[in-house]
Amino acid sequence: MSAMNKGGKRIKTGPWPRLQKFWDIRAACNFIGGGTGSGLLLIAAIFLILGQPVLAPIVAGVVFISFGLFMVFLEIGKPWRSINMFFHPQTSWMTREGIVVGPLFLCAALIFFYTSEPFSEIAAYFMGICAVTFLYCQLRILHAAKGIPSWCTPALKPYIFTTGLTEALGIAVCIPGLMEEKSLWIALGLMLVVRKIVWQLYAKRLHKDKAPKTSRKIIDGIYVKVLTGHLLSITLLISANMTNALVLVVFAGLIAAGTGWYTKIIIITKAAQTRGFGIPRTPVRGKGQSRVLSS
Repeated sequence: MSAMNKGGKRIKTGPWPRLQKFWDIRAACNFIGGGTGSGLLLIAAIFLILGQPVLAPIVAGVVFISFGLFMVFLEIGKPWRSINMFFHPQTSWMTREGIVVGPLFLCAALIFFYTSEPFSEIAAYFMGICAVTFLYCQLRILHAAKGIPSWCTPALKPYIFTTGLTEALGIAVCIPGLMEEKSLWIALGLMLVVRKIVWQLYAKRLHKDKAPKTSRKIIDGIYVKVLTGHLLSITLLISANMTNALVLVVFAGLIAAGTGWYTKIIIITKAAQTRGFGIPRTPVRGKGQSRVLSS
């Protein structure tokens, strides 16, 4: 079953799965900016708690999150309608995400302008909690989309969380003053391994849940790119540790972050086929046999 759109292009209709058209690259940018930004603020909070005040990741984190929220503002058909995002905390994880931004940015501002202890340390604890909460809201936003199997599968939640932290570590090692921290190199290497494992579990879960064939095909189709990004980042980190070449760390961080951003774009804009209707047979008029629908 098919129909023609305004451009004269034949489009698929009927009960079969089809690509969602409500969220585009701008929605993906919200998850890119939000995941990376909240991860950077969490890293900054940890450093502050350990007695190493670093302000650059705070600025970077606020910029990334602001960029993501601005993309949401642009993604909505009538931008000023985005204010409604704050009015449904009882039902919407996007509302809860927006509400968390307030105390998160407030803590970041307090730490940035008032660095004296123990005030900054207390604010760092709250900022870390808010950053984790913000990232948690992001993974629940996708999980709440029950009509899109590649989003609502439980296996996507740990991936969104781990890739947010990995992307943040990738950007953190590019920041002057932090790129010399070998503890961040080690953390990035470990998170790359974890993220790769979680990605494989996500891809396998789509097959187990019998997600739409197109979604599975797209996710399987980027396996080589995802694997290459992880292996290349780890190789560069090992080389940087042996040679102390900071430029290799920067490239490793950018590749690690870029790989995560790429997967988010694919998941949200390409592999987001709807579940389709659960109709085992087509209805018929009058007498006759209904036919079984093929998947």
